[in-house]
Amino acid sequence: MKYLEVCTQNLEQTHALGEKIGRAAQKNMVFLLDGDLGAGKTTLTQGIAKGLDIRRNVTSPTFTILKIYQGRMPLYHIDAYRLEGTVQDLGFEELMEDEGLTVIEWSEYVSWLIPEEYMKVTISLLEEDSRRFVFEARGEQYEKLLEVIA
Repeated sequence: MKYLEVCTQNLEQTHALGEKIGRAAQKNMVFLLDGDLGAGKTTLTQGIAKGLDIRRNVTSPTFTILKIYQGRMPLYHIDAYRLEGTVQDLGFEELMEDEGLTVIEWSEYVSWLIPEEYMKVTISLLEEDSRRFVFEARGEQYEKLLEVIA
């Protein structure tokens, strides 16, 4: 397991960080985004989508739980906030085994869904638009991705 900490000073830098991740991401990767409300989970995901050549506007799937975007590969954007205490088959496992990239916001509410290997990103609001991103790579492909992000 390897770690990396990255700080951004504004929304543009957060988008750029996400875009760098999206450009380097591989099929079947899973990203777990955790942090308080307003920490920047969806903002980072918007950058990832840009890196995947997705042209649609990416918004939080809070009320729909899942949004799918098509680009260089599919992006499966899951917001698990409303799934706290729920353990049911919603078909997410099949998506994660597909040829896309899965981003799960509020992953602590779907611990049963998390695979053995993943990239956990803990986001902290520092001040105004500044953010701290702590990346925790679990698995060789994610450790290699840290080298690209650094």
